[in-house]
Amino acid sequence: MDELESMLTPRQAAAALGVSYPTVKKWILAGTLKTVRTPGGHHRIRPAALAPLARGVEEAKPEKKRVQSRERFRMTSGRNQLVGTIVDLKIRGILAQVVLAIGDQRITSIITADAAREMGLRKGQTAAALMKATSVMITRP
Repeated sequence: MDELESMLTPRQAAAALGVSYPTVKKWILAGTLKTVRTPGGHHRIRPAALAPLARGVEEAKPEKKRVQSRERFRMTSGRNQLVGTIVDLKIRGILAQVVLAIGDQRITSIITADAAREMGLRKGQTAAALMKATSVMITRP
């Protein structure tokens, strides 16, 4: 396998570290994050180069309690919540696609990329899908 193929793009590195793409570009331009240039002049990053930065990013994050129950998600008035695990997360441009696994079902939500980054969403995390509708109908035979 070509060495460049095993390297990350700046956008992939940002997603792996949980920081924004502009932050990674700033680190590259400042020389904090070493890269290899492709023949086309694009930056590629060795995964090992992320380790020192990953430690710094984790240390800078405020400590949060990790409670994986429905009560953690009751900080909102909405009651139509389904708690599950993030099984897929794609951030492209200004949007993020989040897929939650709830039992053997999947729920997909499109949110802003900023919101996904702000919440620090990652695969494997517990999250809740909150449904909001203007009306709910109940029928009975």
